[in-house]
Amino acid sequence: MTHYKKKIWRGNVRDAALSILMDIENEQAFSNLLLHKTIELYDLPQKDRALLTELTYGTLQQQMTLDYYLAPFIRGKLQPWVRQLLRMSVYQIIYLSKIPPHAVVNEAVKIANKRGHKGVSSMVNGILRSILREGVPSLDEIGDPITRLSIETSHPEWLIRRWIEQYGMEEATAIAVVNNLPPITTARINSTKTNRGEVIGLLKKEDVQATPGNMTAQSIQVQSGNLASTEAYKQGLLTVQDESSMLPALALEVEPGMKVLDMCAAPGGKTTQIAECLKDDGEVQAHDLHPHKLRLIEQNAQRLGLTSIQTNSGDSRELLKTYEPQSFDRVLVDAPCSGLGVIRRKPEIKYKKTISDIENLSVIQKDLLRVASQLVKKGGRIVYSTCTIDKTENEAVIEWFLQENPDFELAPLQLIDQTNDNKYLQILPHQYESDGFFVAALQRNN
Repeated sequence: MTHYKKKIWRGNVRDAALSILMDIENEQAFSNLLLHKTIELYDLPQKDRALLTELTYGTLQQQMTLDYYLAPFIRGKLQPWVRQLLRMSVYQIIYLSKIPPHAVVNEAVKIANKRGHKGVSSMVNGILRSILREGVPSLDEIGDPITRLSIETSHPEWLIRRWIEQYGMEEATAIAVVNNLPPITTARINSTKTNRGEVIGLLKKEDVQATPGNMTAQSIQVQSGNLASTEAYKQGLLTVQDESSMLPALALEVEPGMKVLDMCAAPGGKTTQIAECLKDDGEVQAHDLHPHKLRLIEQNAQRLGLTSIQTNSGDSRELLKTYEPQSFDRVLVDAPCSGLGVIRRKPEIKYKKTISDIENLSVIQKDLLRVASQLVKKGGRIVYSTCTIDKTENEAVIEWFLQENPDFELAPLQLIDQTNDNKYLQILPHQYESDGFFVAALQRNN
């Protein structure tokens, strides 16, 4: 990294945020991955990291609201990058009190000059100065309460209506509001090497403030500091993971010596957790469709000092060609899903997903469970989990499975305080300061 490149970055965080927003729009890229890649590639100082993250996530989270604010001031069609630049600028004006509005306008005009021509920069300047002079339209002008909630929280109206239908207006509102708040960083303690109290103490010495999590005995919540740069992380004492996503491995109720199949394993958070629950005494077969993602699992297993994991690539719907029926004591189906429970981490999800995506995914989910039902031993257990909150992918899939497989029944779950008579667990994003998640345990009768 040259001094010249570092110097460039100090003045171009907004331009970098604009590039990330355009990649998300054009390349279907994920915001969290692009942010991480950009921060690591250019070794950004902490101040620039914070601003880059704020501008990227904030502009994405409030996209529909920002378009509503901009609408009265725009005449004609805009180039996509110009629209993104205006969104990002209005986000700073409305939501970031520490940045003077005139500085926002000046930076936007500089970027417009660099990326476009004088006509574009004049237009950007004119629109933003009109907004400073006249103010943005009030959301109270939107009469229909559902449309207002959609624009106010920047969620497509079909999604708001779907949540109202499935959970009611109060829960739907809470979900939409919390989706625009930053997620809490949590981690799982490697129980084969250490304990929670010891790790919290070690992190404190490295200026990372952490407290016990509120969902599992192995979890911590991080209030400040960068976990991935700590010695505790490098020595394999912990894994960065959301608390909700720790529950499926616990629902498996594994014991040392068991043979476990993880059908959709990458990036490996649950895979390594299963190995830890086994006390690294047993066998974990970790499969994933994408070969390049297996390296992530292998790297994590090596860092954590776990030797019971074997990785394999391929379509898990074809695993009956690889394994004999009833080969496993436990099977985890952490299924591909719409991801509507992790919008806080990937705001772009709410604009990209469609009803047809949900319906198509439910077909894949059923196919995976159909294979899992043949690979688990009699008396064994399948855990089905998703990071979505849509009932078509969750309860409806489980109901279908139980109708098709009378030799299975729902096993009671005692993971956290829950409703639904402990038959399955549906966590909504606002309930435990964690991701939205669904977990069901399916026990095969002897």
